[in-house]
Amino acid sequence: MTDLIFNLSKFYEKRLAFVLCIVTESSGSTPRKSGSKMIVFENGKTEGTVGGGAVEMQVKQEALEVLKSGISKQVRYQLEKDLQMQCGGNMTIYFEPFFPAPKLYIFGAGHVGREVGFYAQTLGFDITYIDHRPDIYNEFDAGNAACLAGDYVEMASVLPLNNESFAVITTPDHSADKAVLSKLAKLDLKYVGMMGSKRKVAEITNQLLDGNVLSKEQIAKVDMPIGLPIHAETPKEIAVSIVAKLIDVRNSQS
Repeated sequence: MTDLIFNLSKFYEKRLAFVLCIVTESSGSTPRKSGSKMIVFENGKTEGTVGGGAVEMQVKQEALEVLKSGISKQVRYQLEKDLQMQCGGNMTIYFEPFFPAPKLYIFGAGHVGREVGFYAQTLGFDITYIDHRPDIYNEFDAGNAACLAGDYVEMASVLPLNNESFAVITTPDHSADKAVLSKLAKLDLKYVGMMGSKRKVAEITNQLLDGNVLSKEQIAKVDMPIGLPIHAETPKEIAVSIVAKLIDVRNSQS
């Protein structure tokens, strides 16, 4: 079981979703005793054991439901009554889900972008900065974030963006914002938002619609002006409003 616990961090680093199942209490005749552990992955594969047979099959099914809900729980099994097992004892099993840190791509590592990365990183996001200015990363401590330098649109075309990805557009240039937006809004992302005043948002929206670059449905998916409306003014305040929105989206069950 020591190897199983050691592997938890390895599974997490590989960005695997799984449920840790722990026997927290056992009484009478049971196939495994308190402290026994099993990991159930979202593809149904397992590592470790909580007893095999009917109880393990039931635990596996329960773990897959926990992965769907994202909520930990504890279940008591009466082996003979509930599962028709000859053991006749009772087992209580705790289910704890683990999910890979959500990926947040920040296009523009200026004053607001770097603050978004700082706060989001402390709140469990896996950060990647993208900026066309390679020297900008010398201006601040990016922590564990990945720092990429290059053309915004070209980078957006090669990054592993998917329906679990978050993207924030905070470039220093109006035309760059529009170019990145025209790319990201066509993708199926968990969240995409663009920083800007209402006037800037309206101008870019009209240009993209009039030029048939994006549809109304694609525009509607974008959070802009980005963040929660808290009358933020400073870069830190704006970043707080943005990260608050990211947390809201991340924690909302679909």
